[in-house]
Amino acid sequence: MRWLLAAAVLGWAGAVSAQLFSDPEMRRRVDDLRQELQATQQRIDARIAAIEAAAVERRAILDLAGQLEALRAEFARTRGQIEVMLNQLEVAEKRQKDLYVDIDTRLRRLEQVKEQAAAPDKPAADAGPTPAENKVYEAALNQFKLGNYSAAISTLQGLLVTYPESKLAPNAQYWIGMGYSGQRDYRNAIAAHQKVIATWPNDPKAADAMLSIASSQEALGERAAVQKTLQGVLAKYPGSSAAASAKLRLAQAAKR
Repeated sequence: MRWLLAAAVLGWAGAVSAQLFSDPEMRRRVDDLRQELQATQQRIDARIAAIEAAAVERRAILDLAGQLEALRAEFARTRGQIEVMLNQLEVAEKRQKDLYVDIDTRLRRLEQVKEQAAAPDKPAADAGPTPAENKVYEAALNQFKLGNYSAAISTLQGLLVTYPESKLAPNAQYWIGMGYSGQRDYRNAIAAHQKVIATWPNDPKAADAMLSIASSQEALGERAAVQKTLQGVLAKYPGSSAAASAKLRLAQAAKR
């Protein structure tokens, strides 16, 4: 009986198995499961590829971030160097202005001493500027030294209006032009210096004014005009210190 029962069970299992794999519905379900498994595998593979791509992109971003940081550091160093150079330039410009003012003051006093020695019997009014004129002129130069160009120009213009016959007039007009140059208003600077040459052509400041005109023209990029003006300094004021500077500048321009 046992053997018979076992045989019957095995026979039933075989029949069920055969029916299971021969049933179209079950086959379809197995195929669906296989397809779903393949789709799941594809999604997993795609996800892995996306993660790998993201990792590569992240590394690229990190590299770019490192390069950006290096550029920032380089920019900071360059900016520091530029700030140092600008500070040095400002100091040099201030020293140059102080030197100009000091030289102008010394030359003016020397001229006054020479005039007094040449004409000792002349009235005191003809010997030189009055204390009031000197006070206004010195105040204007002090404003120029501080870089207050507008105040310096206004003060000097006031001097010319109040004391039109002052012996300081050529100097005052010259420094008006220099004040405009300090403001980078080169057109007005040229006009102011041309007035020095036209009004006081034999004054020592006329040669300096002409040289300053060349500097303003150079700042405006007018190279042909610069050369013509410098040559004019040599022709009109050959024995002046301005002529020596003009000759040097012409020689330097020829080497460029």
